[in-house]
Amino acid sequence: MLADSAKDEGEVDAKDRQIIRALQRDGRMTNQDLADEVNLSPSPCLRRVKNLEANGVIKGYSADVDAAAYGMAITVFVRIRLERHNETDVQNFEKRVRMIDEVLECHVLTGAMDYQLRVLVSDLEAYEEFIRHRIHPIGGIASIDTSFVYGTVKKTSVFPPG
Repeated sequence: MLADSAKDEGEVDAKDRQIIRALQRDGRMTNQDLADEVNLSPSPCLRRVKNLEANGVIKGYSADVDAAAYGMAITVFVRIRLERHNETDVQNFEKRVRMIDEVLECHVLTGAMDYQLRVLVSDLEAYEEFIRHRIHPIGGIASIDTSFVYGTVKKTSVFPPG
């Protein structure tokens, strides 16, 4: 029989949240450093990380790259409203947007606009190309509203403690 303190498979507890936040800050830290930071011994720490990965809580690891240094100096938020909201048009839009490399994120919204895209481009000409040759051909778009990012106050991938 399991002890009362045992958690259900896939359940995220406070210690798992500590592990997740530490890995979000530095996904390359060693298991020993992670265990030290979250006050566990290495074996249970590694077991927890493997469980978080196996249960899909930790989906992967990536590098945080400076977009301007990479050559993509312009971040744009693009809000889109569709003409019609039938299943065919929605599925077509979402399928086509998934295939556009410049779109890093696409969110479904409530309110006046249907979608918000986070787009990276190298310059204004590349943005024009993106709109004219990637977005307009999708069809079924009623309006496009664009905001160019000229500064970032805060950017983090670390979740709040919860």
